[in-house]
Amino acid sequence: MSEIKPVFLPERQRFALEDNGKHIGAAHYRDFEAADGVERIFFHTTVDEAYAGQGLAGILVKFALENTVSSGAKIVPVCPYVKGYVAKHEQYQPHLVQPSPRHLEILPRG
Repeated sequence: MSEIKPVFLPERQRFALEDNGKHIGAAHYRDFEAADGVERIFFHTTVDEAYAGQGLAGILVKFALENTVSSGAKIVPVCPYVKGYVAKHEQYQPHLVQPSPRHLEILPRG
């Protein structure tokens, strides 16, 4: 039986979805050290095609954002999925920082 759960993998700079230990999705981020604390830049979210249509990206992103807020970091939404998610969930508005060139320059290329 499938047991899908979100996990935090700070050493890999991502939040992941696992199905019985198998990675099936991820929300990738980079932390930016701003003057007033950490700003977590979410730049790419994926869920394996075999798991599409089950609402798993929403579960993963909610887990990632809740972890980020509880850690005291701000959310920088670059990923289109994360942008859409925070637009629909107003509770994250006080924790948002709009992406700027200084954020984008630390993201992986390609």
